[in-house]
This record gives sequence, structure tokens and C-alpha cells, in this order.
Amino acid sequence: MDKHFYADLYRTMYRIRTFEKKIEEFSLKGEIPGFVHLYIGEEAIATGVCANLTHQDYIQSTHRGHGHTIAKGAQTDRMMAELFGKKTGYCKGKGGSMHIADFSVGMLGANGIVGGGYTLATGAALAEKIKKTQNVSVVFFGDGASNRGTFHEALNMAAAWKLPVVFVCENNEWASTTPYQTTTSVKDISVRAKGYDVPGVIVDGNNVLEVYEVSKEAIDRARKGQGPSIVEMKTLRIKGHYVGDPEMYRTAEEVQKRFRENDPITRFEATLLENELLSRKEIDGIIREIDEEIEAAVKFALESPFPDESELYDDLYID
Repeated sequence: MDKHFYADLYRTMYRIRTFEKKIEEFSLKGEIPGFVHLYIGEEAIATGVCANLTHQDYIQSTHRGHGHTIAKGAQTDRMMAELFGKKTGYCKGKGGSMHIADFSVGMLGANGIVGGGYTLATGAALAEKIKKTQNVSVVFFGDGASNRGTFHEALNMAAAWKLPVVFVCENNEWASTTPYQTTTSVKDISVRAKGYDVPGVIVDGNNVLEVYEVSKEAIDRARKGQGPSIVEMKTLRIKGHYVGDPEMYRTAEEVQKRFRENDPITRFEATLLENELLSRKEIDGIIREIDEEIEAAVKFALESPFPDESELYDDLYID
């Protein structure tokens, strides 16, 4: 792996973090409509997984989908416009945070329904198998969503038909405001793979290089026609369930302490410097580049028009 590979990983992680911090800022000002769920602290997962994918591969996201969308290659200016409800957004301002999508890069959409992505991702994988391509499908989901019936139905079908789909569990320990251990019968979501005779592995979800390597194995396996896998990424949700969540169910001190120890960007930056993979100057250059990009994205969104009322019923159906 060359310097460009490591630079791209860092660039994507920092792009996600900076985008999310800017979204939080404007959401708290009341300038972004609807609920917003941030991906801060989980950047290594989307980055490491999507680094193994092409634009012909598919991903299906969750309600916490900005990081997945960015990692898959979407433009931050059009994403920003979408979250602001502007006409220049990916869904013309009508989808917002929880329904953002970019089919041109294989991002099939965020999803406001818990566990709503499994069947869509499995259907996409079935289509690719029928077409005899080597494209794969990846579905991201949370620990809480693994208790939904669609998880088991989709995994069973994918296993029975050896479909090219990878199930990526982002175990951030919280299902909305509930600790997942109180509602889940197993400590590790990945052990549920045994019931379907498919591989199930656990990964440090805050280590982008480990995420990349393990997800590569699962994705390569799917490309070869060997069927699905479950890859469980152990991470931590740093922010509340949504922007403005009072977080009465946990203490800020505990979360911040763990974040300081496990911040995926800080950890990766230290690895890059210690192993002389990138220099301090190169990292600072990436930071300046992305800061400017996100500021430009905000400017684009603020200056873009809202959709006209006459367009309310447009784009409901495909001609």
C-alpha cells in the first residue's frame, strides 16, 4: 500500500468528521429541518469498508447515514444542500438527513426505518447474481437493528442462495437510548452467523486499518460467490441518538473519557506519524483541504434555493 492509500483513508475520515461537526453546528441553530443523527466517532468503519468497494458495488445505510454516503464517494456540497432542504441537494431537498442517496456511486440510501436496509441490500445482491457480475452489496446496521425480523429473513435468504452481500454491524452499544445488552440475548452480534452457517467476525471498529483488512476478506469472499458474512465493528456512539438529545441515560464524562482513548482519527494519525506513512506537513495539508471543502459546501447550501411549492408532488414516480 502506498502513501496515497493512507492519505485517502485519512482524508475520508477527516471529511466525515468535519462534515458532521458543521451539521451539528447548524442543526443546533435550527437551520436544518428534521432530526439529524451524527456519525462522529464511527468514521473508521464507513471509511475502511468502502475503501474496498467500487461505484458499481452497492451500500445500504441507516438513519445515521452521512458517513456512509461520504465514504462511498458522494459530493459534500450536494449532501449539505440536501440536509438544508435545498433544491440542489441529492434528493432536491425532499429527503433530508435520513433519506439521502446517490445512486451514481452505488449509495442506495439512508433509511429512517430500523432494520429497513437488510432486504434492499439483499435484493441488490440477488440482482447482481442474476446478472452474473462480481459486484457486491453491503448493508450497515446497528446493534439494536439486529433484533429485527428482517435481519434474520435477509441473512437466511442470502446464506441459502449464497448472495454477494456483507452484513456490517456497527455495534456502538446504544439502540437509541437503550444499552443493547438489555435487549439482546447475545454479547456479540456476530455469533448469530452460526445459525446460518456463514462467517461471523469481530473487529475493532475504531482501527481503520483493521476494518479495511477484515472487511476486505468478507467482500472478496462475496465477490467469489461464496456468500454472505457478518462483520461486527465494535465502536462507541459519541454523540446522543440525535442532535439535541439530552442524554439522560448516560454521563458525558464517561463518554468523553472513552472517546479520548478510542478516537479513530487520533489513533490513525498517531499510526501514520509513528510509522512514517505520512508526515505532519502532509496531514496538515489534508486538514486544510477538507476544511476549505466543507466551508465551500456550506456556502453552496446556504446560497441554493429551496424547492418551489409547485414541485411538491414531482418525482414521486418513475415515468
